[in-house]
Amino acid sequence: MRETYDESEAAGRLRVPVAAWRWATASGVAPAADAGPRLWSRTAVESTDAEAVRAALRGPAGATWAADRLTEALGEPLRFRPRVTPAAVGHLVRAGLLTYLSGEPAYPDVHPDQVNMLARRRDLLALLDRHVPLGPDQAAHRLGVRRTDFDQVVRLGWIAPVGSVDVDYKRQGGVTTVPLYSAEDVALLPVIRPSVDWHTLRTLTAGRRSPLAALTPDPQGEARLLLAGVAQIAGVGRAAVVNWRRRHPDFPTPAAGAPVHPEFDRRQVVAWLLAHDKIAVPTAVPAATLTVGPALGPGAPVVLRMDDPLLDLSDDQEGQDRLSGWMADTDADTLAHLTAEGAALRRLTAPGTTPLAVPDAVRVTERFRAGSEGLHVTLGWPSHLRGTASPRTSGGVIRHVLPYTTPSTGCRCARQTCRGIIPTAYCTDHGTAVTPAMEWHPADGTRCTALRRAHTAAPAVARGPRRRCAASPPARRLIRPLGGEG
Repeated sequence: MRETYDESEAAGRLRVPVAAWRWATASGVAPAADAGPRLWSRTAVESTDAEAVRAALRGPAGATWAADRLTEALGEPLRFRPRVTPAAVGHLVRAGLLTYLSGEPAYPDVHPDQVNMLARRRDLLALLDRHVPLGPDQAAHRLGVRRTDFDQVVRLGWIAPVGSVDVDYKRQGGVTTVPLYSAEDVALLPVIRPSVDWHTLRTLTAGRRSPLAALTPDPQGEARLLLAGVAQIAGVGRAAVVNWRRRHPDFPTPAAGAPVHPEFDRRQVVAWLLAHDKIAVPTAVPAATLTVGPALGPGAPVVLRMDDPLLDLSDDQEGQDRLSGWMADTDADTLAHLTAEGAALRRLTAPGTTPLAVPDAVRVTERFRAGSEGLHVTLGWPSHLRGTASPRTSGGVIRHVLPYTTPSTGCRCARQTCRGIIPTAYCTDHGTAVTPAMEWHPADGTRCTALRRAHTAAPAVARGPRRRCAASPPARRLIRPLGGEG
């Protein structure tokens, strides 16, 4: 009599589908293999409830459904990240994240409950990068560049395939071997190659020559890093890297160079920086939130999203500020419609800067399909209008004023570092009952910055209280506050 069973034999002994037995062992309904790798003892099989095994499966899901479910979990828009494919589900099965139930191993059937559990994991993006390799087109999408630019990256030796797959294109050329690249290595390229202008690469339009085409491969030079190169990757100073070498005995040993200028193996350095959390694999794309509404007249503000934003603020109040990034087609159409009729940027929340607001003259200056297959949009506005956004939900520009009268001891208006104030309605010196301002200017805008610099460079001259005659015009144009505080 048989004493050990493999999965097919165990399923036959209980008269259940093999897929049901596989799921039962993975979910704990049936005991784990106890007689060797993927082998069960007779006692373990006969003690298993066959009805419970049948009830646990409830029908497997196909790889296409699983791929769509995981893509849905990633959210929209999928900027710089390809959709999950049925082949990716096969890689997740081989990584042990999903249980193979039946079907072709490259495009397996899996359990829908397990797929839904995986879709709810907060580290789903990192898991996909770690376990699912990418083809050249997918890698270019993940990097946000054109396929021709990614081919240049491969030519320069910055990344190498980790495997390959044979794809049968039938009438389009038969079987073709397609290289596969580690998604983590692809995502890390902008981190470990900080000298490359990735923004320019990501905004190249069709037909333009890649800046990488002018570079020549240098295998020996690319494999080595000086201390300054390590510091540049980690975003720290050279002294910090010297300190890491002294404090961490596992820091990579020099592979070449002199004691004064040691050279380190690039791969070893990147692995050490990752292991010690000095750098991280980018998963989510940074985004900006724009609250845009009509500059004048009624109209509810609209909240829009811009991915991978680049904010270029002018130091000259006569110049132009610019904001560029990728937008969904519907958001870009809405933005173009609002700005064509005159729009106020009530609130701009972007990484690396305080919330900004612009009361008027916001325009779409550029719009085109870029290398990442997204719609690249550029906004511009006169820099002198830029200011700090109000903390209110509706947004608006906070404005400072230069007072006609020197604030008295009873003044409760908020004093600013530029020597302006934010007047309150009940202040007897600067409230609504008096003319409070020589000039309104956006909070922390170009004018505010210029005033602060002027007061820092030269000592203040004490002046007594003075009021301007109500009939005389102010020395500068009075800019009334629009939708903000002031």
